[in-house]
Amino acid sequence: MRHVRRRVVRRVTRLTAVAGLLLGGAMVTQAAMAGETPGAPVAVRGTVQPAAGGTGADLVARLGASRTAGSWIGADGRPVVAVTDEEAAAEVRRAGAEAKVVRHSMNELQAATASLRAAPRVPGTAWVMDYRTNRVTVQADSTVSEADWARMTEVADGIGGFVHMQRAKGAFTTRLNGAQPILSTGGRCSAGFNVTDGQSDFILTAGHCGPTGSIWFADDQGSRQLGETVEASFPGGDFSLVQYASGSAGRDADIVAIGGGNGVRITGAADPAVGQRVFRSGSTTGLRDGEVTGLNATVNYPEGTVTGLIQTTVCAESGDSGGPLFSEGIALGVTSGGSGDCTTGGTTFFQPVTKALTALDVKLIVAPPQQGAGSPSGTPSASATHSAIAPGAASPGSSAPVTGSTDGTTLLSRLSDPRNVGPGLLVVAGSLIALVATRWIRAEQDRKAYQRHYSATWG
Repeated sequence: MRHVRRRVVRRVTRLTAVAGLLLGGAMVTQAAMAGETPGAPVAVRGTVQPAAGGTGADLVARLGASRTAGSWIGADGRPVVAVTDEEAAAEVRRAGAEAKVVRHSMNELQAATASLRAAPRVPGTAWVMDYRTNRVTVQADSTVSEADWARMTEVADGIGGFVHMQRAKGAFTTRLNGAQPILSTGGRCSAGFNVTDGQSDFILTAGHCGPTGSIWFADDQGSRQLGETVEASFPGGDFSLVQYASGSAGRDADIVAIGGGNGVRITGAADPAVGQRVFRSGSTTGLRDGEVTGLNATVNYPEGTVTGLIQTTVCAESGDSGGPLFSEGIALGVTSGGSGDCTTGGTTFFQPVTKALTALDVKLIVAPPQQGAGSPSGTPSASATHSAIAPGAASPGSSAPVTGSTDGTTLLSRLSDPRNVGPGLLVVAGSLIALVATRWIRAEQDRKAYQRHYSATWG
């Protein structure tokens, strides 16, 4: 297991005091990071659950990339597999799935995306293999100039007619802040899921939320440290680990809040399938649902390129970043970024949870099985693969109350509930003020450090 070295925490007495005065009562408590029915022990899920639409994925793996071009979930819940010949189609049908004969294989689609990656980078563009249309779709947002659009179109034309160009609404940006607020001197972000390496517990969130060394606070005065970012990937990937200052996430760490004092019990992790109905929780826009439209997407954010993302129709806005993506109680991803909003619609991208867990060498924290209670809470039901669930019939998962305070709700759930606009605005305003103050303090600290370093040469 890769050693996650905890950085030595720098002295932040003056900084936290300033942030505390500025933010007043707008921070969150550690207990609010994940709440459920009190007293339930937690367990570590040692293995990742089978991918959604596993039958289709298994068939694709068995037949190979030269004879298939991906799979997705049909309207009736059955897997559909794109194949390039009738012999492969017959094998798919014998396995109980639906076959669709297409012209271009997965090898061709992958070669097309490789050519796009090799071309000069254009911020504001993204591409994904669209299994259902058997083509690669390239999107350019409103920031891409006509000259860059023409150059990208020329690259696409050189690859072949199965590369489709289209303009996207808005701009592709990372969605800062988030579903379950965690506060730093640099702003607000979101807790995705609780994870562990067997010795310490961490918050899995988006990598763009802050680099290694970012300090996060847990109390409403900004004087008690929640944790510190000990590992981050962005760009390239978009995931990070915030290590709890206490070393433990506490009890009831397997619930994600969805607003209104409610939560969803997380029972495992998996990769989604194209066509799957998914749900996202965010403090700005609450609980939203949509459909997975692509996998292994590449997005050229202004800050850099991120690859291997999940593309969806779930809307998101600023304030939703880092938040959890899930379906039927299965953790799927954390919010990375996108375009558009929840009024006009748009595209949102997510960092797959399974890839982040593997890269960080940590495991998801879930509830243990409960005897004699029907479907065990710590074990995904047979429906977790979604191979027999029509997308419209999917649900977020098993509900549970978010508790942790005397009135039955936590400060976290109140802040993450979009109906409580006042506290949310207070957090945003306080965070912006803290950001300005912190930048001034850091600039002053840097100036003094520079003076000390070069004082010997000043005479």
